[in-house]
Amino acid sequence: MSGNKDGYMVILSSPSGAGKTTLVKLINQKKNNFKISISHTTRKPRNNEVNGQDYHFVDISEFKRLINENELLEYAKVFKHFYGTTKTPVIKNLNEGYNVIFDIDWQGTSQIVKKKLNYRLLTFFILPPSKDTLLKRLSNRDMKDKLIVEERMKDFSQDVLHWEDYDYVVINDDLERCYEEIVKLINLGIDKNKFNYDKDFIKNHIKKLIN
Repeated sequence: MSGNKDGYMVILSSPSGAGKTTLVKLINQKKNNFKISISHTTRKPRNNEVNGQDYHFVDISEFKRLINENELLEYAKVFKHFYGTTKTPVIKNLNEGYNVIFDIDWQGTSQIVKKKLNYRLLTFFILPPSKDTLLKRLSNRDMKDKLIVEERMKDFSQDVLHWEDYDYVVINDDLERCYEEIVKLINLGIDKNKFNYDKDFIKNHIKKLIN
């Protein structure tokens, strides 16, 4: 049962390469009352990733066990791999007064919103400043295979259309400035003074991104 002293949930989503994972880590580092929800995934770790810190890397049989035991708060198949959030650590942290920040896609966000958990929830969609910037970010990651980059870019045009399902949309043109804006909006949202951002500006920005 949720109480007044319980923590709140903050979800950051974005198309692949727009910077949500970096922003989640930055919020966790700078705000000592936040805990990152570490997802489970069936994909292999990248060179710089650590099991238990970036993700819990599991095989498909273990992931299916979590599904069958109803342990996942949300899960989705993304780029041929499964990703999911386990309930137990999230609820434990919230009940202990910590705020939990999620690095998940629009599919997982939709599932959590529909569950209508008895905890405060704010959702953010992160956009890149341009399509060229996104391509550079993807190409500089551990994605030297051009086919993988092309696959990410192809899905981008569809993923980005889910921005309207979120409380706030923020453009990540400068990491520190984007972080400051998200923190400001978190404080506004939690204080129930929701800020109505310029949706027409976002619509025009998205048109430029997908054309």
